[in-house]
Amino acid sequence: MEDRLITLAIHTYEKAQMLKMMLEAEGIEAYIHNVNQIQPVISAGVRVRIKESDLPHALRIIEDSKWLDESHTKEKEEKTHKKRILVPVDFSDYSMKACEIAINYAHKMDAEVMIMHAYYSIYYPSAIPLGDTLAYQANEESTRQMIERVQSDMGHICSEIEARIAKGDLPAVKYDYTLREGLPEEEIIAYGKEYRPDMIVMGTRGKDQKDIDLIGSVTGEVIEMNKVPVLAIPENVPFNNLEAVKHVAFATSFSQRDLVAFDRFMEVIKGYDMHIHLFNISTSRDEWNEIRLTGVREYFKRQYPDADITHTVLDDGDLLLAIEKFVRDKQIDLIALTTYRRNILARILNPSIAKKMLFHTDTPLLVMHA
Repeated sequence: MEDRLITLAIHTYEKAQMLKMMLEAEGIEAYIHNVNQIQPVISAGVRVRIKESDLPHALRIIEDSKWLDESHTKEKEEKTHKKRILVPVDFSDYSMKACEIAINYAHKMDAEVMIMHAYYSIYYPSAIPLGDTLAYQANEESTRQMIERVQSDMGHICSEIEARIAKGDLPAVKYDYTLREGLPEEEIIAYGKEYRPDMIVMGTRGKDQKDIDLIGSVTGEVIEMNKVPVLAIPENVPFNNLEAVKHVAFATSFSQRDLVAFDRFMEVIKGYDMHIHLFNISTSRDEWNEIRLTGVREYFKRQYPDADITHTVLDDGDLLLAIEKFVRDKQIDLIALTTYRRNILARILNPSIAKKMLFHTDTPLLVMHA
């Protein structure tokens, strides 16, 4: 059964040959089918096929190599830098909790931390008539006061971090801060592309937030639009260190992309002692969920023999209610799941499961992207 050939990708002949050579260099047997025998170089729809048992390994190779990306060499060089954790804050209590978790995590992973705040200014000089000097001065003064206020707030949060480090409540790690002007969600995403963090840690209000905030949440927008893992920390989380997480749930929809996401997830929690509970977020209620979940668990246990992995089939009915019951029954401390990039219309009309869960649970969410 494991020797059955499956299609890994469909490309032009040239790209199919490149992929075949790359896989074979890694010890994976690969075959190409549907080649135009008369003019192979113009073949389209060429299939690259591999053994089914080699699929997880092949997916990781493709994901890690970025083999179709011309900037691969540059990205590989940039990845040699020290790990980075980005922490957007709004100076609330739950922002401080996010800083504490980020600093403890950075110490564990030998990473550095960047604390970021984005403020929005309503001052538009071009919109003010040249003769209206009083209006110009009033807006200028308002902007100056706002900048002074956010600088003071950032100074306060840094002073609190320093005090906790001095007392031994937090480990000493390298950290810095930055202030950016603009809409928070847009600036966080833009700065993330510039800073290239390995993870973003953000505080949230938790499930008591109003439903009207579902679409406009800054954390929700960052989860949807960002490419790196996002750790969302609700304000009522009782711990400030992931060392306290003993039970983590990993959601699977039985897609091949989950294999890559799980590999990223294992990298994120590397070095932590956690029991991993697999659970299904498939909307199908057929009897195959039990069989498929068992199969996924067995594969993960073979790939990660030292990991403590079990699985649970959620109750039928409302998915979010079933997840809440599962989290309560299994005493889950952290939920990990995968989300996918979608267009703006789809995001407005049908928010992703990650974004929905952000407002229906007081359990931290670790969101990977596929």
